[in-house]
Amino acid sequence: MRKKEKEIKDKSVIESIIKRATVCRIALSEDNVPYIVPLNFGYKDNFLYFHSAKEGRKIDMIRKNKDVCFEIDIDSELIEAEHPCNWSTKYYSIIGFGEAFLVEGLEEKREALDIIMEHYSGKSSFEYPEKIINSLVIIKVRIESMTGKKSGY
Repeated sequence: MRKKEKEIKDKSVIESIIKRATVCRIALSEDNVPYIVPLNFGYKDNFLYFHSAKEGRKIDMIRKNKDVCFEIDIDSELIEAEHPCNWSTKYYSIIGFGEAFLVEGLEEKREALDIIMEHYSGKSSFEYPEKIINSLVIIKVRIESMTGKKSGY
C-alpha cells in the first residue's frame, strides 16, 4: 500500500468492517477477461459465503478458475472542496484474494445460508424449504489474504 498511514492491519478492525458491510463484490476472470459482481454475503472463520443460482456466468467462471478477488467498503462519503483537485472521499475498505468452491451438499448449504442470514438479521437458525436449497449453490471463498484501508477517518 502506497500510503501506509491509510492501511488497516488489525484483523479485528478488518472483521468489524466486514460485519458492518451489506455488499461484497467478487471479481472473477476467464480467458484474461475480468468480471465483477456485487452480492449479499456472510462471513465466518476466514470464509465468505454467497448464495447463487446453479447456473450463470459467475458459476461457469468459478468452475474454470477458482481464484477470486473481493472488495468490501463502508461509510463512503463524498468530501466536496472549493477546488476540484481537493475533492475526496471518506471510506473504509477491504480488498482480498481467495479461492472459491461450489458447495452443493444439503447440510453445508443450510449452514452457509444461516451464516449469510446471521450477517443481516443477527439470528443464526432458520428453516429453509428443501426445494429452495436444492435449487441453489453456495459459493464458499477461503480467504488467502486481505488488507484494509481507511481514508478521511
